Amino acid sequence: MATDAKRLKTEGSDPLQSFLQWCEGVGLKLNNKVITTIRKRTKTLSAICKMPCISHTYRIIGVGTHQTIDMGSVLMVIQLYSFSKVYISNEGTVAEYGMLAKEDIDEGELLFTIPRMALLHQGTTKVLAVLEEGKASLENTSGWVPLLLALMYEYTSPQSHWRPYLSLWSDFTALDHPMFWSKDERDRLLKGTGIPEAVDTDLTNIQKEYKDIVLPFITLHPDLWDPERHTLDLYRSLVAFVMAYSFQEPLDEEDEDEKDPNPPMMVPIADMLNHVSNHNANLEYTPECLKMVSVRSIRKGEEVFNTYGQMANWQLLHMYGFAEPYQSNSNDTADIPMSNVYKAAVQVTRSEAEQRLLVEKWSLLCEMEMVGDKGVFIFGKSGSLTDTEMYTTLKILCMSVEEFEDFRENEGWEEADDDEEKMLQALSNEGLPSLPPLWRHLVHAAARFTLASYGEDMLRDKVLLEDKDGYAKLSSRQRRALQVRYGQKTILHQLLELTKP
Repeated sequence: MATDAKRLKTEGSDPLQSFLQWCEGVGLKLNNKVITTIRKRTKTLSAICKMPCISHTYRIIGVGTHQTIDMGSVLMVIQLYSFSKVYISNEGTVAEYGMLAKEDIDEGELLFTIPRMALLHQGTTKVLAVLEEGKASLENTSGWVPLLLALMYEYTSPQSHWRPYLSLWSDFTALDHPMFWSKDERDRLLKGTGIPEAVDTDLTNIQKEYKDIVLPFITLHPDLWDPERHTLDLYRSLVAFVMAYSFQEPLDEEDEDEKDPNPPMMVPIADMLNHVSNHNANLEYTPECLKMVSVRSIRKGEEVFNTYGQMANWQLLHMYGFAEPYQSNSNDTADIPMSNVYKAAVQVTRSEAEQRLLVEKWSLLCEMEMVGDKGVFIFGKSGSLTDTEMYTTLKILCMSVEEFEDFRENEGWEEADDDEEKMLQALSNEGLPSLPPLWRHLVHAAARFTLASYGEDMLRDKVLLEDKDGYAKLSSRQRRALQVRYGQKTILHQLLELTKP
């Protein structure tokens, strides 16, 4: 089952054709190939079109003419292209736009190529010089401000080179990230999922960023930006736009520990592909261009899906404004707040001495950066995804007084005793039932506390999902919230079963 649309279908004029013409002008091409060039002298174009070699598998993409003096005929120059195997459409896709296979596609086929000059980022915008000049004042933790300033300018400039591309988003109200929901709606539908807290942080940061960095900068350049037009509301919408549609080029492996991540960029055509975890295409980066390549065979009529990464449903809804059906998202996860593990440990203490020892253990774990006040332990469908932190925490919390003193004296246990493979196996679905009883108890209690934090009962959510008529009556926001929270609850319930006494 395909994902919900991240860009809702809208009524009205379709700017797709002008965008595709713009793509041809900037060298962004679907994988067409010139088969042959035909030159034929004739008096009418229809004569050319009736040539037997012009079949439905080819198309005429250009005609050149040369008037002759003596005969009054024309010399037709016809280039025959093979049809691309893919096309952009707003019909038959899960979102307003998407890419469909025109014919069967084999694994490893090139679908389209994007020259780097067709990318929109701080290095290709018309306001590049101004952004470079003010680089020091635009530094921020996200690294997004230069791109957002470029987008504010290009989106509102009638003469923008990028206008045919940006016109595909004529109305940002179609973006339906939880940041655009009311706080009451977020808290009611998404309680326990972690999204309301993430959105509150986003909105606070966006407002501070606009007030402290963006507004002073655009005020200095009234010839390019106008605070009356380039408002906080527009900035917030563009943040959501970058969240949902931008790409971030990965660093080379040797640079990952030494360089900051590359800034985001907008990638026309590629950003029209929708996402599922079981995707069939992937974007590849080369020095000259970006290439979308099929990673498995795609049948005629199927939608071409890219991947936005290994994203849990709560991340998809938070960042992109949609969610996959919980069963089909193999990357779905549930978070257990670290504070819930501490709460579970407090419950098994029987004396003041044990409580003091627990405080010492937790303080040490904080020093080791294994736990934190707002940290979480992450579980996926196959077990723990934060196995080092979870395993270390459980081991220290369950140590006797003597074991803990020895551990502190030795400044940590020997790695030979607790290698990564051992930790991974212990906290997998296969290993969890075999954990020591106290370890299982802490995981079980923490999962139970986390389940209790949701606003909706798991059984009620299950009934809603299975009632087709009732589910169809839910709003799109209600459906997406339901998929997110029920997927998380399913993982937590599975954890309860695996760790029960």
